[in-house]
Amino acid sequence: MQLNKTQNFALFLVLAFACLAPESVYATGTTGGLPYEAWLTSLQNSVTGPVAFGLSIIGIVIAGGVLIFGGDLNGFFRTLIFLVLVMALLVGANNVMSSFFGAGAEVAFYDAMPPTVFPDSINQEGVA
Repeated sequence: MQLNKTQNFALFLVLAFACLAPESVYATGTTGGLPYEAWLTSLQNSVTGPVAFGLSIIGIVIAGGVLIFGGDLNGFFRTLIFLVLVMALLVGANNVMSSFFGAGAEVAFYDAMPPTVFPDSINQEGVA
């Protein structure tokens, strides 16, 4: 495909603008938010909190008991029990995984220069 001089010049301008534009043009601001983020965050905190974990354990035990000892259940009630069991497992699994693997990144302090201990600064107990 052969480009003419106008297309070459336009391509050059676009590439020059992309390379010379400040990086702040590409960054998104954290102050602006979508109108539904507040209640989604509230819902997330409610579903992943300790009360939800306790309710999920209770739901797993009750739904499992109904499935084991419930006898002959009709299709709708059995599907409803399976739905409760799956929801309880999802909420419980989220809390279990976050307790095992942490909820976020761990940032460790790294000191580039370790403290220097001079031999003449150690007292009788061996403490610097």
